[in-house]
Amino acid sequence: MNATGLVLEGGGMRGVFTAGVLHYFMENEIYIPYVVGVSAGACNGSSYISRQIERNRIVNIDYISHPEYISIKRYFKNRELFGMDFLFNKLPNELVPFDFETFGSAREKFVVGTTDCVTGEPVYFEKKEYEKDMLTILRASSSLPFMAPEVEFQGRLLLDGGIADPIPIKKSETDGNTKNVVVLTRNKGYQKSKASFGWLLRRRSRHQGLVNAILERHLKYNQTVAYLEEKEARGEVFIIRPEGKLDVGRVERNPEKLSRLYQQGYEQAKKVHGQLNMFIG
Repeated sequence: MNATGLVLEGGGMRGVFTAGVLHYFMENEIYIPYVVGVSAGACNGSSYISRQIERNRIVNIDYISHPEYISIKRYFKNRELFGMDFLFNKLPNELVPFDFETFGSAREKFVVGTTDCVTGEPVYFEKKEYEKDMLTILRASSSLPFMAPEVEFQGRLLLDGGIADPIPIKKSETDGNTKNVVVLTRNKGYQKSKASFGWLLRRRSRHQGLVNAILERHLKYNQTVAYLEEKEARGEVFIIRPEGKLDVGRVERNPEKLSRLYQQGYEQAKKVHGQLNMFIG
């Protein structure tokens, strides 16, 4: 399995599909030596690295109705839709403890993508160098513009990694991986549309780099999907994704819908297990 990467797309609550895939992976001892993710993909990936098979389900489904998880009232008051302190402090440190020891000692390389607000460019952080700061980095990678405050880290202002690099396949390749397993949270044929709120972006953001990255995100996303499908046809990429159009949105709060999507991810991974084994050797 040398030179093989696992690339995890974000997508907010659609990420429970990825959580289901990773549950199956862990259940069957499928651990890929390099993992890179953004936003929800990075969060799911962290529990995969820490070998906590149920953690993603508990955090993203069992706690979804908790008043501190998603709050419209808090959004209108503080411009924070997701409770970031709850998600990246109270949950991992108290309610659903994150296994920092196993995470730190795991042999897999783990990389998290973020977006630099000033330049609009992707910035990546690797576990080996930033293990003690991982909750802050995951928080930055998951902070949606205008729905969560910017995260200041190492002299940078950071936001959602899915803005600058929504599917970080090129990062994995740059780091030396010639084969990649890619978990997407959109069905085949999905094309991202241009952001329709450009005027609001320009009005509310002081960072032109961030504005440009958001306005060009649909182009990068669609180009990346086309690139992945070309590599898939050549046998260089193995894609796992939902088979049909999802009825789960980025801020979905219905636990039944989330549970069905989680199970869908699990079943999809189970369905392709044989092909995956052949791909990763």
